[in-house]
Amino acid sequence: MPDATARDLGERELIARVTERLEILGSRSDRVLLGPGDDAAVVVAPDGRVVATTDVLVEGVHFLREWSSPQDVGHKAAAQNLADVMAMGGTATALLVALVAPPDLPVDWALGVAEGLRDEAARVGAVVVGGDTAQGDRVVLSITALGDLAGRPPVTRSGARPGDVVVVAGVLGASAAGLALLRDGEREGPLVDLHRRPQPPYALGPALAAAGATSLVDVSDGLADDLGHVARASGVSVGLHRGRLEAVLPDGVTLEDALHGGEDHALAGTVPAGTPLPDGVVAVGRVDPGPAAVLLDGEPVRGGWEHFT
Repeated sequence: MPDATARDLGERELIARVTERLEILGSRSDRVLLGPGDDAAVVVAPDGRVVATTDVLVEGVHFLREWSSPQDVGHKAAAQNLADVMAMGGTATALLVALVAPPDLPVDWALGVAEGLRDEAARVGAVVVGGDTAQGDRVVLSITALGDLAGRPPVTRSGARPGDVVVVAGVLGASAAGLALLRDGEREGPLVDLHRRPQPPYALGPALAAAGATSLVDVSDGLADDLGHVARASGVSVGLHRGRLEAVLPDGVTLEDALHGGEDHALAGTVPAGTPLPDGVVAVGRVDPGPAAVLLDGEPVRGGWEHFT
């Protein structure tokens, strides 16, 4: 049925179409014992523990359909959850997806989201194993990601110690810079692309965990805000070096974008001094005794994005 909507198909047929799209295009894995189609999925937990995280993408808050393709939205929804598993030092294995949609949502749009989810999950070998749908007045995607720690302890926000080195990996500030361009009427370009589809450095979470990282955090609300979580949880002062940060920013990205923008899903954390850093990881500061704060060249830095305020 050309130009069919969710109302035309109904819930059962819409779920069937989405599930078929995922399976036909290769969403199977030896980590999944039972995938979509039953009351629940069954996935393998290789080391006996499961990393679990969930996040929500809301139309009008996290994306606009006129600015992003459905594939973009699927990629972004998956990335923000896969990045949380990365920030624990783990690798994601499976995604569960809940979709709230208005009745007039085009079916092709929902299928495009499924493609984006599938393709982003495939970057780490994860698959979509199930989910749910419901009717609402706007599109909402709620994703739950499950992951594996490969026998290592989780790397938390509370392990930073005085003398540690502050490190970052991935692209900082590009999402905020891309959003500003979209608001100014730009629709193409590398920063716009990175706003639509963040590029988390998935492999570097486990690599830093194996190297002995003392803390890690997903940069979802700006570097200052997310390192603030580390500072408070660890009871330390996190000092950033302006010149080192500016040296790693892409063209067109300001320090303000990096410190206070969100949705880059880069990686930040701390490692003991003298730790050899994996390729793609850069030292940008050091940890000092508290009080808990984030400092830039010795001056306090405000936090980033926060819902409801």
